[in-house]
Amino acid sequence: MEKAWYKEGVVYQIYPRSFFDSDNDGLGDIQGIIKKIHYLKELGVDIIWLSPVYKSPMEDNGYDISDYQAINPEFGSMKDMLELIKKLHEVNIKLVMDLVINHTSSEHAWFKLSEAKEGKYTDYYHWENKKRNWSSFFGGEAWSYSETREEYYLHLFAKGQPDLNWDNKLVRNDIKEMIKYWLDLGVDGFRCDVINLIAKNNEHPNGKFRLILKGSEHYFNNPNLHVYLKELNEEVFSKYDCFTVGETVFVNPKTASDLVNPERKELNMVFQFDHMAADNHAVKWFIKKFKPFNMKKPLSKWQRELNGWNTLYLENHDQSRSINRFGDLRFYYESATMLATMIYFQQGTPFIYQGQEIGMTNASFENLTQYKDIETHNIYKLGRKLLLSHKRMMKKIKHMSRDNSRTPFQWDNTKYAGFSKVSPWIEVNENYQTINVLSSQQQDNSILDYYKTIIKLRHDEEIIVYGDYQDIDYKNKNLYAYQRSLNNQKLFVICNFSKKVLKIKDYDFLKDELLLCNYQELMDNIMKPYEARVYIKR
Repeated sequence: MEKAWYKEGVVYQIYPRSFFDSDNDGLGDIQGIIKKIHYLKELGVDIIWLSPVYKSPMEDNGYDISDYQAINPEFGSMKDMLELIKKLHEVNIKLVMDLVINHTSSEHAWFKLSEAKEGKYTDYYHWENKKRNWSSFFGGEAWSYSETREEYYLHLFAKGQPDLNWDNKLVRNDIKEMIKYWLDLGVDGFRCDVINLIAKNNEHPNGKFRLILKGSEHYFNNPNLHVYLKELNEEVFSKYDCFTVGETVFVNPKTASDLVNPERKELNMVFQFDHMAADNHAVKWFIKKFKPFNMKKPLSKWQRELNGWNTLYLENHDQSRSINRFGDLRFYYESATMLATMIYFQQGTPFIYQGQEIGMTNASFENLTQYKDIETHNIYKLGRKLLLSHKRMMKKIKHMSRDNSRTPFQWDNTKYAGFSKVSPWIEVNENYQTINVLSSQQQDNSILDYYKTIIKLRHDEEIIVYGDYQDIDYKNKNLYAYQRSLNNQKLFVICNFSKKVLKIKDYDFLKDELLLCNYQELMDNIMKPYEARVYIKR
């Protein structure tokens, strides 16, 4: 297997608005990240993935970009951005930025010129004389009327996020120049937002009847996607020592392999969402009871069937906190560390989301007004329109709202969790006095220490990065166990994915060297609730 720095590195995602506020205006910023580089270095991560800091009206918290080559003033300036790149590189941390190229903001100059049918920009977006019946990911319709142009434009997300027309070569050329701009400034790669939606059927037929995402057959994994990605790779990405990870919805190992197979030269890896459906019916708002096997099955499938490199994650800015979804707050330390063991010893690049390493939990807001996320409010309106009760919709939101992962990072137990000295843009989680970095650093055994240990082990033991994957006792519904193999070495991971005391077989590897465990005392052939162990045979 070909080696690469992005395979061996550990990625830490920063949601800048909520990481650290350096100027006490209630909003996290780039200087705030710079001030915390020592924390990132101490944690041991190698790569920072920065959620969007581009100029934006912030209808969708920065995923609606009005200028790709400018920094939103609330985050700082281009000077701050260049300082961040420089200071991260000085301590051997690489920087990956969000690349949002399926859509722009309706405030972007391209869209304004397209609305006005100005020159080359006329067909930069998708326009139709008649509305199509496609539906938006955020609820509601995906085609909206422009009074200026007197036509309908496509927006798969918010109204202020019109979709770019990738069929237009001029659009692709401008996107490529923008990507080169950032790579030339020293950026080390990109997380490509909803990248498998960029290719559309440009005849824009009406969609078949379906309850959700009507019209999706006209943009999910359209064959032109591969044409566009090969072009980007050949003309831009391959010219730099960078990596790309695509956010890809509704893919399977076969369709994803077409994107990440190294021989095809498209993307380096993708985020898939099969395992994130372990507590829902493929769409997060259709919640179901979580069962460990519903996570084990897809994770195992992707390890075995993907022809390419995996991503390993349980949280990001679009997902609720993993301990609330897949763990157990009654076994807080144990389930948080078991989840980390279960996921980060598999083959792939680890992605840790800010706060995950200290066990941050869901926001648990009681009132709809406490939520700021546009998706949350749109889904609430849609649910009420479909006659679902306020109580039922709030239960869904409390479990799945994106704001659960967007509350301010909890640095210490002072007011506003040490994130800021003033009231933040979104409320701090009420448990900040007990769950924070400072208290984690003062504990003998903390979730933070456990994450540091996992990161160090990945750096020290090549088998964790490059070893082959094989399931152990796959059909066991409470046990998640697997082995990794590299040359003459073997690594064994065994996790009790339940609150039960579990009797296990007399596995041979239980006599091997114990590399890691989340309990102080072990019992022969007995695993305590959410116990995790890692053994190595050298």
